[in-house]
Amino acid sequence: MYGRSLLLLACVLGSAGEAHQAEPAAADKQRAANRLARETSPYLLLHAHNPVDWHPWGPEAFEKARKENKLIFLSIGYSSCYWCHVMERQSFANPEIAKLMNERFVCIKVDREERPDVDSIYMTALHIQGLRGGWPLSMFLLPDGKPIGGGTYWPPEDREVDGEKVYGFKSILKLVHDDWIKQPDKLQDLAARMADAVKAETAGMGKKSVLVALDDDLLQEAVKEVQDSFDPEHAGFGSKARQFRGPKFPQPTLPEFLLAAHRRKRDETSLKMVNQTLDRMARGGIYDHLGGGFHRYSVDRAWKVPHFEKMLYDNAQLVSLYSRAYSLGRDPVHERVVRETLDFVVRELTSPQGGFYSALDAETEGEEGKYYVWTAAEIDKLLPAADAELAKRVYGVSEGPNFEEKFNVLLLPHSLEQTAGDLGMSERDLLARLQPLKRKLFAARSQRPRPLLDTKILTGWNGLMIMGCADAAMALEDPSYAALGERAADFVLKNLRSADGRLLRTCTLMPDGRADSKLNAYLEDYAAMVCALVWLHDATGKQRWVDEARRLADAMLEHYADKEAGGFFFTSHDHEKLFARAKDQYDGATPSGNSLAALGLTRLAAKTGEARYRQAAEGTFKSTGELLKTSPGSATTMLRALALWLEPQDKGGKERSLDGPFKSKEDSSRTMEPVKAAAAFKSQKVDGDGRSAVTLEVTLDIEKGWHVYANPAGEGSLIPTTVAVSAASKPEDVKVAFPAGKARKDDVLGETIYLYEGRIVIPVTLRRPAVDGKPDNSALEVTVRFQACSDSQCLAPRTVKLKVEPK
Repeated sequence: MYGRSLLLLACVLGSAGEAHQAEPAAADKQRAANRLARETSPYLLLHAHNPVDWHPWGPEAFEKARKENKLIFLSIGYSSCYWCHVMERQSFANPEIAKLMNERFVCIKVDREERPDVDSIYMTALHIQGLRGGWPLSMFLLPDGKPIGGGTYWPPEDREVDGEKVYGFKSILKLVHDDWIKQPDKLQDLAARMADAVKAETAGMGKKSVLVALDDDLLQEAVKEVQDSFDPEHAGFGSKARQFRGPKFPQPTLPEFLLAAHRRKRDETSLKMVNQTLDRMARGGIYDHLGGGFHRYSVDRAWKVPHFEKMLYDNAQLVSLYSRAYSLGRDPVHERVVRETLDFVVRELTSPQGGFYSALDAETEGEEGKYYVWTAAEIDKLLPAADAELAKRVYGVSEGPNFEEKFNVLLLPHSLEQTAGDLGMSERDLLARLQPLKRKLFAARSQRPRPLLDTKILTGWNGLMIMGCADAAMALEDPSYAALGERAADFVLKNLRSADGRLLRTCTLMPDGRADSKLNAYLEDYAAMVCALVWLHDATGKQRWVDEARRLADAMLEHYADKEAGGFFFTSHDHEKLFARAKDQYDGATPSGNSLAALGLTRLAAKTGEARYRQAAEGTFKSTGELLKTSPGSATTMLRALALWLEPQDKGGKERSLDGPFKSKEDSSRTMEPVKAAAAFKSQKVDGDGRSAVTLEVTLDIEKGWHVYANPAGEGSLIPTTVAVSAASKPEDVKVAFPAGKARKDDVLGETIYLYEGRIVIPVTLRRPAVDGKPDNSALEVTVRFQACSDSQCLAPRTVKLKVEPK
C-alpha cells in the first residue's frame, strides 16, 4: 500500500530491531551549543551540546526545510527514556553521523511530554507502517511535516542478524537521502497517502458508528474481559495468548476498574485479583524497598527486575490505587506503600513552591539501575554481620544476583509475614528491626551519583498526583496529604495559566524562583485538573475547589468539545494545526483525556446538580460506544466513569470505596497541625534617607511529642527549618538567627542530628529600601518551611506564609 518496493521501506525502515548498547560517546563539553540551549525541557537541554544542528519544533525548522528542499529528521523522546540516551551517545554525539544529519536533513528534537500531540500523530504513522511503537521515535518527514516513515532506536552501524545485513542509522540516513534526491515524487506520494491514513485513523475515533446501550451489561462484559487477562501465577494483567511473557506494567487503570466492580457488585473475584496484584508489586523489585515509590515497569513476568525510571504519573495512580484498596481491607502493607511512596514524592519530586516534578531517570553515568542495585559485599561492608545477614535474607540477596549476573535488585522473595514466622518473630518486630537497617542502606545509597531529575512541572500529571494525595488523605485519615495536594493545586492554578486564564501545559522553575510556563494545555491537562479539584473537595469540604473545577470544566467544554460527535478533541480549537487532529480514547500509562473528562464531569454534575455536565459526560460515553463494546479493556477509566454515571444521582457520584470528607470543621483546625507558626514585628529604625532597619520575630509552638528539624539539621537528607522574607520592594541584608537545635545521636546513621522542640523563637533582621525617599511601610510576607515529626511518623513538609504589618 505504501510503496514497499522502495529501498526506503523494504530495507531501511524495517531495520529498527532490538536495541544493543554500545560504549557511550564521550561528552564534548567545549562544543558550542545548538538551538536547544534556549529551551527549558531537561530532555532537550541534554542535546544542547550535540554536534547535530537541532531545532526545536516550530516554524523556523519547517521554513528551513522548505527553503533548502531537505527532508526532516524528527527525533521524539523524553528524559527518563533509557534508549533515547543510548541513541544520543552513540549517534547524536558522534561527529561523523552529525555531519551527515546536518548536511542532508533539517533535524528536529521533541520532548514528547511537552508535545504529546506531535508524538501521537507520528506514533500513529509508525503503527500504520506495521511497526511496533516505542521511544526514541525516529521519523522522516517531508518539509510540510507529512510522514514518510520511521522506526524507533537504530544502532549507529550496520550489523548482521541471522545471516542478513541490517542497516544502522548511518546507512539509513544515506539511503533515505538518496531516495529523496532520486525519486522525490514517489516519496511525496507515499507521504500523502501516509498522512491520509493517519487522518482517517484519528478521524475515526469517536464517531457514533455503533449504538451501544449504556447499561450494566456493558460493564459486566468489561469486567469479564479484564478478569480474563489476569495472570494467575504472578498476578497483574497481560496476554493469556502469550502466556503472560514479556514486560509487565502496573496498568493501574485495570485494578481501579475491578475495585469499582467490587464496590458495585461485591465482586470478590475482582477484589482478590486486585489484592494479589498489589501484594506482588509491593514485594517485587518494581517497588523501591529503601526509598519508596515504584519504577516504570518490570522486564519480567514476576515483577523482579524493573526498568528503573520513576515517573510521577505511575506513582500518582498507584497511591490512589493502594489507598482505595486500603480503605476496603485495612491491609497494613497497603498503608505502608502509600506512606512510603508519598515520602518519596515529597522528598524527590516536589518543588519548593509545591508543584510536582515529572520523573527520575533510569540510568546513572550511562548505566541503567546503577543507583539502585547492590552487591552482597556492599551490604556486608555497611552493616554488622547479623544485620547484614538479615537484610540479605529479607531482600533476596542471599539467593544470588538477579541483575546482570552480579548485582541485586532488592525485593521480597517471601512476604514479611512468612519471613518473620521463619525467623520466630512477629511481622511487627521484623519491621521494627528492618527500619534502622533500611535507613542506613538508604543513606549510603543517597551518596551515590544520582539519576537525572526531570524538573518539568506538567499540569495533567500534577492533576493525577493531587488526586493521589486526596485519596491518601481520605483513606488514611491523614489531612497532611490533602494539604500537600492543595499546595500543588494552588501552584498549578497560579503558575500554569495564560494571561486570559486558560491552562498551560508545562512549567520550569527558573533559578530566581520564577515560573516559566508555556504551551497550550491539552485535554488531559484540563480533565485531570477537573478531577483533582473535585477530589480535593472530597478530602477537604472546601467549596473553592468545586468553584475552580467548574471554571476549568467550562473552559474544557468551550475549547475542546466535539460538538458533532460528542466527546473531546486532544487539542483546543485554536491550537497549532498539525496535519491531523486526534481524539484520545485509549487508556495507556495514564487514563485517556476523554476518560478523565467523563469521570470529572460525572462527579461535578453530582456535586453541583448541573445537568449540562452530566449531558456532556453522556455524549462522551456515546462517542466511545464502539470502543467500549469491542475493546473495553483499553478504556476502563471510561467504564469506571460510566459506572458512576449509571448510579442514582442522589448518591452523589462519590466512589464509596472511600469514606468521604473528613468529619471536622471547615477551618484550619481540621488538619493535623502540631506546629503553629507566627511572625511579629518588633522594631523599625528609620535612617535619614528613608531606609529602615527592621527586626522581626518568628515563633514556632511545637506540640509535646513532636519536633521539627533545626537549621542546620546535621544530616543532608533531613529538611531543615527555613525562613524567608519578601515584600513589594525587595528587603536587603536579611539575616535569620536560627537558634541551636537540640542534639540527638542517630545510632543508625552514626551522626548527630539537631531538633527544635517546644517553643522556638527565631529573630530576623533586615533592611528595607526607601520608596520615593520615604520609609516603606507596606506589609512583609514571612515564609516558614518545616517538617513536623514524632517518633512514629513524619508529616509532609509545610510552607506557611505569614503577613506582618509594620507598627
